[in-house]
Amino acid sequence: MLIEDIVKNVDGFGCNLVEITGGEPLIQQETPLLADLLLSRGYKVLVETNGSVSLNVISDRCIRIVDIKCPSSGEAKKNLLQNIDLLGKEDEIKFVIADRIDYEFAKSMIANSSLNKLDPLRIHFSSVYGSIKLDELASWMLKDKIGARLSLQLHKIIWDPEKRGV
Repeated sequence: MLIEDIVKNVDGFGCNLVEITGGEPLIQQETPLLADLLLSRGYKVLVETNGSVSLNVISDRCIRIVDIKCPSSGEAKKNLLQNIDLLGKEDEIKFVIADRIDYEFAKSMIANSSLNKLDPLRIHFSSVYGSIKLDELASWMLKDKIGARLSLQLHKIIWDPEKRGV
């Protein structure tokens, strides 16, 4: 789709919040242009990234949500940790946790980086769907008084996780 067509479609929803996500949106050359156009039209723009591309390519007027890959993902080596220092006060971090090793990794990342300066409401711990019990993850977080929020994949709770679309 052309950027103008995307914006026209977004205008039709009558909503002032737009999230750009899906795989890694920052590898698409025109994503920064799309975000800037939406911002100029008064939209609040969130960009969810897998953390492998520098946040420098996207306006800091966007809320940037960075997914820090945990060890079980097999992608942890692709984390561009310099992004942590580029985070603004509105930006967010997400850890998707499959097991205790991932949890300890995330806990260590918070303790040993500038993430510990972020508002805990902007740090999310989410479970890999079906791999860890939510009450178990919540118990670890409560026991450790972790500065993060437990986030649920509501779309997988509300709808069949195997289906796409509505």
